[in-house]
Amino acid sequence: MRGLEGKVVVVTGGGGGIGSATCLRFAEEGARVVVADVGAEAAARVVEAIGATGAEATAMVVDLTDAEATAAAVARVEADFGPVDVLVNNAGWDLFVPFLKSGPEYWDKIIAINLRAVLNVTKPVLASMVARGQGGRVVSIGSDAGRGGSSGESVYGACKAGVIAFMKTLAREHSRHGITFNTVCPGVTETGMLENFMEAAGDKEKLRVAFAKAVPMGRLGKPEDLPGAILFLSSDDAAFITGQVISVSGGLTMHG
Repeated sequence: MRGLEGKVVVVTGGGGGIGSATCLRFAEEGARVVVADVGAEAAARVVEAIGATGAEATAMVVDLTDAEATAAAVARVEADFGPVDVLVNNAGWDLFVPFLKSGPEYWDKIIAINLRAVLNVTKPVLASMVARGQGGRVVSIGSDAGRGGSSGESVYGACKAGVIAFMKTLAREHSRHGITFNTVCPGVTETGMLENFMEAAGDKEKLRVAFAKAVPMGRLGKPEDLPGAILFLSSDDAAFITGQVISVSGGLTMHG
């Protein structure tokens, strides 16, 4: 895809399923990848895998729910590795918990990881993009739970709906700066988070079969299904696309 070679790309949750697949694809396109993750070992594994291909990568180990620590980490990366051209807000966490069985402590954790963390990392990256005046790309990973709802994911769905609205609003505020903001919404995708979700819901294999039957394409998503859309929206090929939402769900949801 055009315009990714040499760009500095930060992928949050870069040590996980979708995150690592996305990091590796950016590296294939010649981008310089910052693998941001709360887990040092997970980030290091992805950095090592990218290095083995001859591409350049570095780890940014940070708890994104801590605004001050996140701003400091972004500043270090920009000083040591270069200004951020592309931010992919991918980090997330969820469990199957019906709303009436949940409480404020759980809500706080879900909101901190899935919404506040996006705000915490986007602000310093965006401020730097605006100051440089050379444009930029922000792609956030939403969820179809934030578009159409999903049983057992009330607070998570609310956060992802918030992420979608946040991206649309920033698209309006910063189009004049040449910065685009878009959201990619995975459907049911085989990741560690999905395994935890199904474990909490009970009867994991029955749920897996039910999810697959609900998808018109007849299978669950894989982490490798997501990077194509993410990289497209990060590239020069998508320079005139902003404020949009794309579902990568095998047709599970179809929004006009």
